[in-house]
Amino acid sequence: MPGLSFVHDEPERRRMFPVAAHHVFFAHAGVAPLPRVAEEALQDFARRGAEDGQESAWAWAKVREARQAAAALLGASEDEISLLGPTSLGLNLVALGLDWRPGDEVVYCREDYPANVYPWAALENLGVAPVPLHSPVLGAIAWEDVEAALTPRTRLVALASCHFLSGYRIDVDGIGRRLHDRGILFCLDAIQTLGAFPLSVEHVDFLSADSHKWLLGPCGAGIFYVKTACRERLRPALVGSWNVVSPQFVAQDAIQFETGGRRYEPGILNIPGIAGMLASMRLLLDIGIDAIGQRLLELRGALVDRLRPLGYQPLLDADTPDADRHLSGIVSVSHPTRDLAAIVRELDAGGVSVSLRHNRLGQAFIRFSPHFYNTDEEIDRAIALMQS
Repeated sequence: MPGLSFVHDEPERRRMFPVAAHHVFFAHAGVAPLPRVAEEALQDFARRGAEDGQESAWAWAKVREARQAAAALLGASEDEISLLGPTSLGLNLVALGLDWRPGDEVVYCREDYPANVYPWAALENLGVAPVPLHSPVLGAIAWEDVEAALTPRTRLVALASCHFLSGYRIDVDGIGRRLHDRGILFCLDAIQTLGAFPLSVEHVDFLSADSHKWLLGPCGAGIFYVKTACRERLRPALVGSWNVVSPQFVAQDAIQFETGGRRYEPGILNIPGIAGMLASMRLLLDIGIDAIGQRLLELRGALVDRLRPLGYQPLLDADTPDADRHLSGIVSVSHPTRDLAAIVRELDAGGVSVSLRHNRLGQAFIRFSPHFYNTDEEIDRAIALMQS
């Protein structure tokens, strides 16, 4: 097991994460660079695909192993995992697969990333009433906020495990448990925490997350989770040769869905992406998600401590109640006078990747999102560029 000791061994750190040899990458909340293990897995697939064909015993073994690894990350069973990306695909499968009735309500956060807004807002075309949540701080949604939006017509609550700008992590277990006590379904966009912090689906019915952020996997490979108890309630919105029983590849008169995760996978899987995602998931599991989460909070604290003296103001502060439960690896900061777009350009020219983001009012923020392999020295390098 690699643990985190490699962080203090620069040659080994650069071997495991090639980007670190020439770049400070603080934008994992966007699209992350691949670790060496994922690169090698993709190359292995390409070589085998060229020599033996893309559909081989090795390839399908990777699919089975990826379901197992994803289940381990979530505390789920293997047959509850579908290997689908992007995140929006899984969320749309939920939005389009439930048996909605006119007058039903779905509660969601209007300030979430668009992938977790549009599928629910579009349900208005089916006679479903979208009920938006609001909070004083972006994404800082507590149970009391959710409870105030519930009515006897609420069928589903759809939230993000962590807000993409503020970095606020919601209480997934607490909210989910209370929703289930009321017989309300709970859908989670988990892309900003899966691979970064421990996450249990004990009180979650549906979950979707692509691997290209904190999971450190390829774009377009992802995880879609459906609780076994909800499988018959969520009819597959997409049908094809892989999720409908078709003996000898002959289409049947009646549609009978395959069992397990295949139920929501309509066609050929993104096997190269899944192989890469599997390698990254194994790396994360070997290191330990608890250790990764703790490391991210340490890096977050180091960033804020260095940014404050320069006049930068974190969107989410460490004095947030139960901060360790709600802070994440995302740090978004504003500044009262400085041109943040120019600073982002300066950072990029100096080999430091961050993200420039805006809220609904157009206010600019620099979003830092380091991962566990980043170092204090890299933080110092970024701060030096921001002082120039």
